[in-house]
Amino acid sequence: MKLFDCPHCGHRLYFENAQCLNCASPVLYDPADARFVLSGAGGVFQCTNADECACNWMAEPGHAFCRACELNQLIPDLSVDGNRRRWIRVEAAKKRAIYSLLAAGLPVVPKRNAGDEAGLAFDFLADPIGGPGGARILTGHDNGLITLNVAEADSAERERRRVEMGENYRTLLGHFRHELGHYYWDRLIRDDPQRLAAFRALFGDERVDYEQALKTYHAKGAAPDWQQDHISAYATSHPWEDWAETWAHHLHITDTLEMVHALNFPLGRLETVEANELSRSDTGGELQPAPSEPAAVLEPFEKVLARWLVLSEASNSINRCMGLPDLYPFVISEVTARKLAFVHELLTVVKETGTKREPAEAF
Repeated sequence: MKLFDCPHCGHRLYFENAQCLNCASPVLYDPADARFVLSGAGGVFQCTNADECACNWMAEPGHAFCRACELNQLIPDLSVDGNRRRWIRVEAAKKRAIYSLLAAGLPVVPKRNAGDEAGLAFDFLADPIGGPGGARILTGHDNGLITLNVAEADSAERERRRVEMGENYRTLLGHFRHELGHYYWDRLIRDDPQRLAAFRALFGDERVDYEQALKTYHAKGAAPDWQQDHISAYATSHPWEDWAETWAHHLHITDTLEMVHALNFPLGRLETVEANELSRSDTGGELQPAPSEPAAVLEPFEKVLARWLVLSEASNSINRCMGLPDLYPFVISEVTARKLAFVHELLTVVKETGTKREPAEAF
């Protein structure tokens, strides 16, 4: 994630801002250029969902909705108390997920434009009203349709489920990135023999019965030594889940490191020296903000991982000083690092070759 500037006064803006706190100008996020623009200026208009779910993205030209809201297929029943608040939180997390996809150069095409096979859509639903034991909405992915239970937007409920599932980490953003991992496996790996063979060599054979694998995992859990080969316990359940978990963690890592870069926060002694020298050059010795271009996606993964290990250790230590859980409660083993590098190399190829083509040609 980057830092942004007000197009009117240059004051700092954050990703969720709809108004500059310095000059009070109404602003909208333009996903095409990854910057904020003035609302109403030059034919720029807000998304129809601006008043519905606090959307702060500009509408696509000739469209009523922004690029993120156009992906919505179903939204929660807003007549139910609390659902609008839940939807607002869900949309905020979804937009951060979509930001990462666009920054990586991945196509983000609604099903209505690309068709059922290639397109992407979201259903945000709530459990049916009724007593315990009734039907529940399960978060998941099916052929480009990602369903999310909006109950996850309630911190207490999400924490209850985290504890119930024995998870170290559970967030709305994490859900989106995980389920999007399933979607992009279909788009980027499934139909490419070379990539599929490389995937199987690292993650295992996905042709193993998926439903039975999940039943076995939920009945027996992960093996005691799961951290040697997997980023999370759930990743042990099936190669598809291993991929989705690894994909999500790669996005966690690169997005966070992009913010560190934007904040001009060097990690490690050598990087501190280099950053200070670059920032002070031609400025009379005054420290300047770091350039805003993200570097994490295209640079070698070993450099990304080295910085991440420094940052995660520092962040975890700081959280412990405040009596908080670790920010990143995971261990990256040598095997997991190779899996993350596989995702990284795949995204680097996508970024370098470009995917700004028609949906039919994108994959």
